[in-house]
Amino acid sequence: MKTVVPCKISYSKSDKCWYVESPGFYDGYITYGSSQDEAKDMATEAVTGLLESYLEHGDRFVIPRATTAKGWCNIEVEPGLAFALWLRNTRLSHNMTLADVAEKMGVKYQVYQKLEHPKTANPTLKTIKKLETIFGQELIAI
Repeated sequence: MKTVVPCKISYSKSDKCWYVESPGFYDGYITYGSSQDEAKDMATEAVTGLLESYLEHGDRFVIPRATTAKGWCNIEVEPGLAFALWLRNTRLSHNMTLADVAEKMGVKYQVYQKLEHPKTANPTLKTIKKLETIFGQELIAI
């Protein structure tokens, strides 16, 4: 699974730096760097912080689709965070609680809760297959 956030990237001649922004991405953000790579690295940090904050507060949200439009780049979301986002949004779209999914998986609530946390989300293939069965969605093809 690869999750990306589309961002507008532009060079400012007057400021002599690259700006990266994601207009319309919830509260949005803007960051910059002296090079295009540095600006993208800064955007990655901003996206990660914003998404982790939404997860921490239990919010549900939609990641915009990737784009190939001129003047835009796609900032890749770290795999553990991407998995946690997918899992939270999928669970909520099925109107299930943490306890509901834990029970269906046959694990304790706390074990499942760790899967929805980006710092502790590190599922085994067996766990992923259980989740695919519960939600009726294929996450990875093996």
